[in-house]
Amino acid sequence: MDQLLPVIELRNISRQFPGVLALDNVSMNFLPGEIHAVLGENGAGKSTLMNVLAGELHPDRGEIFLDGKPIALSSPAVSQRAGIKVVYQELALCMNLSVAENIMLNSAANKSPFSFVKRNQMRTVAQEALARLGMQHIDPKIKVGRLSVAQQQLVEIARAISQQVRVLILDEPNSALTNEETAHLFEVIQQLRGDGVTIIYVSHRLEEVLSIADRISVMRDGRYISTMNNDETVTLDMLITQMVGRSIDYFKRHTPAVTQDVHETTLEVEGMGSLPALKEVSFQARKGEILGVAGLPDSGKDELVSAIFGLVPRTGHVRVHGQQVKPHSTSSAIENGLALVPADRRGAGALLTMSVEKNTVASSLRLISRFSYLQAGRIRKTSEYYVKKFHTRIANHQQKIRTLSGGNQQKVILARGLATKPQVLLLHEPTRGIDVGAKREIYEIMQQLASESMTIVIVSSELPELIGQCDRILVLYQGRISGEFKGSEATEEMILACAMGQSQTSVTEQEAVI
Repeated sequence: MDQLLPVIELRNISRQFPGVLALDNVSMNFLPGEIHAVLGENGAGKSTLMNVLAGELHPDRGEIFLDGKPIALSSPAVSQRAGIKVVYQELALCMNLSVAENIMLNSAANKSPFSFVKRNQMRTVAQEALARLGMQHIDPKIKVGRLSVAQQQLVEIARAISQQVRVLILDEPNSALTNEETAHLFEVIQQLRGDGVTIIYVSHRLEEVLSIADRISVMRDGRYISTMNNDETVTLDMLITQMVGRSIDYFKRHTPAVTQDVHETTLEVEGMGSLPALKEVSFQARKGEILGVAGLPDSGKDELVSAIFGLVPRTGHVRVHGQQVKPHSTSSAIENGLALVPADRRGAGALLTMSVEKNTVASSLRLISRFSYLQAGRIRKTSEYYVKKFHTRIANHQQKIRTLSGGNQQKVILARGLATKPQVLLLHEPTRGIDVGAKREIYEIMQQLASESMTIVIVSSELPELIGQCDRILVLYQGRISGEFKGSEATEEMILACAMGQSQTSVTEQEAVI
């Protein structure tokens, strides 16, 4: 493969923003018909580099070669005409348009303003692109907004391949997909690779990269570090060390706080239901404990925290230190000591157009007000406290949260929950879409909070995360708890078997109530 002429070669690419050297003399090449993963922590320069290839950004210095000939990717249109297509993590679809209209959107935009759109031809091209991705069952006339996230992701890819595509850039393409949907996406990627398309795959999920990539390039602090062939010599630890510049204990186990009240029950859920997802769920969580919740996508695990926090109607009882939390009432949840960090960081978590300090206090206005007036000094003091406590990297407290990296956004959202002074912290997919360095920092924060007697409930799709961080793990199957494990004894095989209905447990009834 190394003998091939690169379809794209970058030589000494640099790009500077005010106060930040985002790309520093980066050289890299991408070969025809390969899956080339690009890794790096948030802020490493991956997105800037992809935007250069997409024609969205222009390098300050350096050269780009296409098939060995220099090319200036001066605009997205130029990049697309060169056969470079990008599917971003944030989908760029028109939800009110049909599948066919979305797939053909770019082609229609390039036509003369006096030309007519041929609907039948549009649907034919769309059907061919969908069939190529194994989605021939999708009606091209259906509105995109009615599709699942996974189907919408594939519509984006269908739009890219409906025109001549030579290089397909996928930026965190499966961040919102289930394991089954991800498996199908990988089949599509392998098929495109077999057709000679070069896939540039940007992801934080290192295990997946090792399973799919032909070559792997690593960036750090805006610089190119290395490119390696993905063979048996490449390990997870090697990638992490290259990304962060030091050895890192990826899944350091949490040790429970040793206090006299460590076994005190903080959260009690009794007979809770939220149809159709949850049916008669009961469990307890103790002071200073990190309790994990696992399960397949349709198990009800993702609805669990929403029901506890009052975001969806529920039956049954939720108590914090014996005090009842009213159903379908987030204000009652907060008043009784619950805080939630949602899975959808950008959609449901961050107030993207607001500052760091306003995001930090958004759920605790009562605590930073006096006589119904917000106190600017209290707002700043609260923000400063959590920025310092969590080592959040910001330019200033007025910085818009949308300009932060994913890991730093997550820290601000976590701070917002903690600013309400909770006793129980509900974390839904707490490290989704953030890099290994930021994951390590989030884990350290969780462990610190648990050592300070905070009760933490984690719902996660990442089994190594649950096994590495939790004292106990509950497994849901078809809306009910099907098993329970000690974190120190659980394995991925045991949890998966339980998640598929093979009930088993490693925690005795006596241990569960201690």
